[in-house]
Amino acid sequence: MCGITGWVDYARDLTHERATVEAMNNTLGNRGPDARGVWVAPHAGLGHTRNSIIDLAGGVQPMTAEENGRTLAVLTYSGEVYNFKQLRSELESRGHRFRTRSDTEVVLRSYLEWGENCAEHLEGMFGFAVWDLRTEQLVLVRDRLGIKPVFYSVRPDGILFGSEPKALLAHPDIRPVVGVPELQELFSTAKTPGQAVFRDMQELLPGHTLTVSRSGLRTRRYWTLEARPHTDDLDTTVGHIRSLLEEIVTRELVADVPLCTTLSGGIDSSVVTALAARARAAAGDEPVRTITANFVGYSENFRPDDQRDTPDAPYAAELARHVGSDHTDIVLGTADLIGSTAREAAVVAQDMPTMLGDMDTSLYLMLRATREHSTVALTGETADEIFGGFKWLHDSELVAADNFPWIEAEKRQEGSRNGQGRGLFERGLLDKLDMPAYYADAFQQTRSLTPHQAGEDAHEFRMRELCYAHLTRWLPMLLDRGDRLAMASSLETRVPFCDHRLVEYVYNTPWSFKTFDGREKSLLRAAGKDLLPVSVLERPKSPYPVTQDPAYTRALHDAMAEVLADPGAPVLPLLDVAAARKAVADDSPTAHEWHSRSNLEMALGVDFWLRHYGITLEV
Repeated sequence: MCGITGWVDYARDLTHERATVEAMNNTLGNRGPDARGVWVAPHAGLGHTRNSIIDLAGGVQPMTAEENGRTLAVLTYSGEVYNFKQLRSELESRGHRFRTRSDTEVVLRSYLEWGENCAEHLEGMFGFAVWDLRTEQLVLVRDRLGIKPVFYSVRPDGILFGSEPKALLAHPDIRPVVGVPELQELFSTAKTPGQAVFRDMQELLPGHTLTVSRSGLRTRRYWTLEARPHTDDLDTTVGHIRSLLEEIVTRELVADVPLCTTLSGGIDSSVVTALAARARAAAGDEPVRTITANFVGYSENFRPDDQRDTPDAPYAAELARHVGSDHTDIVLGTADLIGSTAREAAVVAQDMPTMLGDMDTSLYLMLRATREHSTVALTGETADEIFGGFKWLHDSELVAADNFPWIEAEKRQEGSRNGQGRGLFERGLLDKLDMPAYYADAFQQTRSLTPHQAGEDAHEFRMRELCYAHLTRWLPMLLDRGDRLAMASSLETRVPFCDHRLVEYVYNTPWSFKTFDGREKSLLRAAGKDLLPVSVLERPKSPYPVTQDPAYTRALHDAMAEVLADPGAPVLPLLDVAAARKAVADDSPTAHEWHSRSNLEMALGVDFWLRHYGITLEV
């Protein structure tokens, strides 16, 4: 994967501002360790950092398209277009000539052929910008599901953009200001589409283009989920899902660098791995490489919690043996998590702290270790959102609540009854944020936007609302997290379940099909039943693991005590100091649970975030 950034200003001569564009570009070095490039013209500057995946020698960017000695357009592009070979053939038949084997040039030539409508022709994950010298317009494009990020800031005479907020923050006109709306997003697990956590900054919506010209900005939606009648019977539905998955995984294996799958032993990553193994074998390639993350002593001392019934490692090992993969276990110890280095690196990678605590830290460490073995990794992300895998979707009380079910589920845990990660913040701040009202408004808006089919009964109507909520409010948070934590180590992650054709098809299958055997993800189990060992096939949903070592909690207590003892700690005015002191002294079993720990982790994360980014709070 790569990093993109740029600046358009119709009132300035940017040929004198190359150093600023380079500074913006340099913040994205981890996204592209193999090459960096900057292209500057009077009113536009584009930057690119490259993580070479396809056509290692030919895909250098920013890439220009010339005709008769004249430059027509310049592209900075991040992503993978999986149908680029078919598009190349079509474009050649239309008279285009290519000088590289890269999908980058296919994207650029697609723009020359179809303009901003090129987005409809591209299948994959992408965020890119084209500066058209013929019209002096910039076109920004983001993929349908929002797998690849594009942030931007509208300026009086143009725009700034980048793959991550840090690129925009490197520009002297952008200050890290955070107010109430931004803090609501920071504390939210139901992301507002397009909202960033810094003022004057936005995210380009998935499935949208943004055109910038002298006359202003124009956005266009080129894709959205639609409700369509589902006429296939159950067997046909299962068969179609299987054929789609086979095609998707096979074409996402294309790379000129080492590739692996991240294997948890759950059904999602196991199906991807099994299909990848079959595709590699059919092509006569070497066995697929698999990577599994675990904690020292986790399997031996595992204790079930509200989300996890079983540890991952035994199931991952069985699946690896079953498909004959080249398997590697990455084992993290408590020492890897204790201390601020990895925790703070996860904050910088995402340009924000999150309520996910050591799940972020351990994922960052796991992906960093994965990069030592592979440059590309296929993951099982998004299967739960598409196929209905979350436990809260199968809890009648949570389903019936007038709220996002995962938010209601927080209230059942002692450590998150007042909201995940917000337990140590002072009452005045929480009243200003008013997260219950924020979630209520967001949920009603999501319901009003949900595409429905005619004739849905009440339960089908409700489940479609909740499926849509997961795809538009929950999934963006996970995709952003996955992209940032992987790219911090220059690892490209691919998400086969995010293929828009699969998402469209499964979204329109009835809930009764998705639970036809009385379990979660019934359609995926049926589609993959001949690929997996019975134990993996029958394993219940188990989210990404969290450490259960009490030493980790005590290390958080020590770190929080240091913050409380520092009168200059920037987070201190935001904290309920009495609650924080009580948490530091608490060594009860509840204090060691993940929900309770996340309160400490969020407070520590916010403290570092405020200091590291020099944030101005306006609350």
